[in-house]
Amino acid sequence: MLARAAILAISQSVSDARPHVDKPEPRWQALLALLAVGGIYVALPKELIVGPTWLLPTLIVALLVPTVVSHRSGRRSLNRVLGIIISSITTLALIGSVILLVRFLPSHQEDPVRLLCSGALLWLTNILVFAVWYWRLDGGGPTVRRERGEFGSRSFVFPQMQIEKSEQAKFECIGWRPHFIDYLFIAFTQSTTFGPTDAPLLARWAKFFVMIQISISLSIVILLISRAVGVL
Repeated sequence: MLARAAILAISQSVSDARPHVDKPEPRWQALLALLAVGGIYVALPKELIVGPTWLLPTLIVALLVPTVVSHRSGRRSLNRVLGIIISSITTLALIGSVILLVRFLPSHQEDPVRLLCSGALLWLTNILVFAVWYWRLDGGGPTVRRERGEFGSRSFVFPQMQIEKSEQAKFECIGWRPHFIDYLFIAFTQSTTFGPTDAPLLARWAKFFVMIQISISLSIVILLISRAVGVL
């Protein structure tokens, strides 16, 4: 009995030392990001939209519903597949809009202010889309990350992972693992600096996706600058 009580006490102390590792990772931020992508797409000019205006937002909402249901019911494989499908569709729509922007520029028919707003919307969409990708794929996804209860990330070297173990308690990062806001910050910094900043890359898939994101962001910025110079 004493041995059992000691084991229970040790288990309780370990769980108390890592309080936030056992909490479910909030998913509403990723859902909000995907809904924002659909809303931004509707705000784009028709010349930059692939297919009907309503198509992408409808697909996002139609796929989000079974994605949430599959997560609530514990069907992880279905949830992961649906999540990858949503991200793939939004990525293809983003690339298609950037291609249309490239084709639309030589006509010189666009209003400069409207062009600037469209470029900014696509740039913001690029951040949201790839933030969802990083959140979805890192360490097998949010559900797997929570079950493993591992410290840090398997694909990115976050600043918290570079703090010495003896100093982690001081900075309140014992048992720390990234949430969606951390991946959003990575996507934002990469779109603004065109390269990794505070979180170096570990996984090959992450390097591949970062190259795509930076290429899209760089294309949008170069197109807008070149058009602005042409207007001047």
